[in-house]
Amino acid sequence: MFSPTLLDRMRRSPAWAGDRFRNRLETKVSARPSLSVLRRLAFEGDLRRPPAPLPSQPVARAVLSGPAHDGVRATWLGHSTTLIEIGGRRVLLDPVWSERASPSDLFGPKRFQPVPLAIEAAPMPDVIIVSHDHYDHLDRDAILAFAARGARFVTTLGVGARLEQWGVDSTRVTQLDWWERHSPVDGLAIHALPARHFSGRSLTDRDRTLWASWAIEANGQRVFFGGDGGMDEENFAAIGARFGGFDLTMLEVGAFDPSWASIHLGPERALEAQALLRSKLLLPVHWGTFDLAVHAWDEPVETLISLARGTDVALALPRIGESVVAGERQAPRAWWRAARGQREEPVLAVGR
Repeated sequence: MFSPTLLDRMRRSPAWAGDRFRNRLETKVSARPSLSVLRRLAFEGDLRRPPAPLPSQPVARAVLSGPAHDGVRATWLGHSTTLIEIGGRRVLLDPVWSERASPSDLFGPKRFQPVPLAIEAAPMPDVIIVSHDHYDHLDRDAILAFAARGARFVTTLGVGARLEQWGVDSTRVTQLDWWERHSPVDGLAIHALPARHFSGRSLTDRDRTLWASWAIEANGQRVFFGGDGGMDEENFAAIGARFGGFDLTMLEVGAFDPSWASIHLGPERALEAQALLRSKLLLPVHWGTFDLAVHAWDEPVETLISLARGTDVALALPRIGESVVAGERQAPRAWWRAARGQREEPVLAVGR
């Protein structure tokens, strides 16, 4: 699958060791949830799916057809799929439209509700970023749908080869190593940055492609997208220092468990990473869409709110399909509680 030229780049990567990519820190990838979680679920029942579809809203017309926002506007489409407008440019992150995050249409994690935007109605981005090759971040059908419209893709070493194998024109795909930069159009810079995670889409290709976090810059504004990854204080601090902070960060808070602490942040570590990144606003992602872990479906966001009280962390908590603008005052509401038949009350005493 990998050309000799790409294999040479991969082997020269500082993240390459032996015959695959490795994390800087020792990283355990375990499929076993903690005993405390299993014990709670045994007594409380399976709470991993909401009892009703989560509230969502149609994407605003200004996002779909107007000029791209000249500040920073993020439209969350569920899980990690987010449309970013920054400095008059559009960047689509990890587009996943399929019903299941799985190699099968019949089995595997099924989304709680459809994406609130038909893929053919999505505005054409200047570039699409694919953070890594796991099924909940790399959706073959979505990639091919955007490729048919002439989309440009930026991804990591090896993942681009997958896109090309699916038929995406190689001239439309850029593959980056950690700390590399690419400018797909004037005024927009994409940086691939270290992350502590793993890769693979089968039992035989573990860590054969690279994973990354991402910085996006345009018109003096900066956004950070964590992709997936566990805590690495040194890397987060280095990224925060290099870029001088961010106007908005998107960090994963779902699919967390003590036994997965080295590959997923979870709410507590996301708040720690937010401080190290020197970010002004946190948009939690990677929750509320797929059942990927053995915890209640709303536990990530409820835990995040509880931990953020009394801190100076500003949270953005948009409904699925809703947009938030960095720099505007946030008034988050607990909209997801409507799926439990509860009121969508304001989230008090969170952030500045």
